[in-house]
Amino acid sequence: MIRVHHLENSRSQRVLWLLEELGVEYELVVYRRDPETMLAPASLKEVHPLGKSPVITDEARGGRAIAESGAIIEYLLEHHDADGRLAPPVGSDERERYRFWLHHAEGSAMPPLVMRLVFSRLGKPPVPALVRPLGRQFAKGVEQNFLGPRITELRDFWEAELEGATWFAGEAFSAADIQMSFPVLALEGRGGLESAPRLQDFLARCRERPGYRKAIERGGEFSLG
Repeated sequence: MIRVHHLENSRSQRVLWLLEELGVEYELVVYRRDPETMLAPASLKEVHPLGKSPVITDEARGGRAIAESGAIIEYLLEHHDADGRLAPPVGSDERERYRFWLHHAEGSAMPPLVMRLVFSRLGKPPVPALVRPLGRQFAKGVEQNFLGPRITELRDFWEAELEGATWFAGEAFSAADIQMSFPVLALEGRGGLESAPRLQDFLARCRERPGYRKAIERGGEFSLG
């Protein structure tokens, strides 16, 4: 039995989706964010020292804990996708694209999006009221001069890479699409897909998949705006 330690509104939603696509039974343990700090609860540190989500435990292997989105995806495919339904064949061009997108999602895509989220809160509680105007000005400067251009560059790259391709690794849906869904959803939540029709189509196709719908039913809808 796989146990998913699921933090609301987090990357762990992708793990639920992957398990639904694989048809693997799992137990869901839900954790709530602190309403003021939006951080994960300290109880997650009892599962893994970093105290972050996603993290799974594999009860069939002595309760082994596996953290980090990419590592979890590779682990689950290694043990539960013997037919290779969610990864292109080794040695194919699609496999190289798959490998790139699987790691790009967390390595390059998410850092500026997370930075944008952090800076957007500098003008809100729990930041002290006297400091909030300065925080808002600082955040505005960072957005205009650094984060905005970098995120636009990423969005345009993703949009161009989907030209002539149904999914990120090629014509077949793969775990790379599950991995890339979160940064694209995060961008959508900020209204960043208005000039990216291929990315809009990508999310529409994701949402049509039964596995995605089941994951949302179990783990809750995203709220990334």
